[in-house]
Amino acid sequence: MRIGEVADKTGVSVRALRYYEEQDLLHADRGPGGQRHYADAAVSRVRLIQQLYAAGLPSRVVRDVLPCVDSVEKTAPPALLDQLEAERVRIDQKITDLLAARDRLNDVIAISRDPDSDCSHMR
Repeated sequence: MRIGEVADKTGVSVRALRYYEEQDLLHADRGPGGQRHYADAAVSRVRLIQQLYAAGLPSRVVRDVLPCVDSVEKTAPPALLDQLEAERVRIDQKITDLLAARDRLNDVIAISRDPDSDCSHMR
């Protein structure tokens, strides 16, 4: 599949796909004219890369994680596991913070929609 097709299927820009290649996160074969051709698996790979980026992992960590995902054994070196566990703790804290922010927004919305309701829990 060509780069534009991968971009369309994943919602990622062509520029981002080229960046992923530069970072050695994504690979494409080249046709005779130099055009990129991706395997069908590129779509799920790009989605995984996007998820890892959205979680706040930098390119170097994503690059280290991808071989573990690709591996039959699905194992990671101990140092990488330590780093991933630290990232998981950070993500869990971010989730907690986001849920608290959502709850506060829900309170503001509820009070705004019904000003006569009891808002003592917001103090």
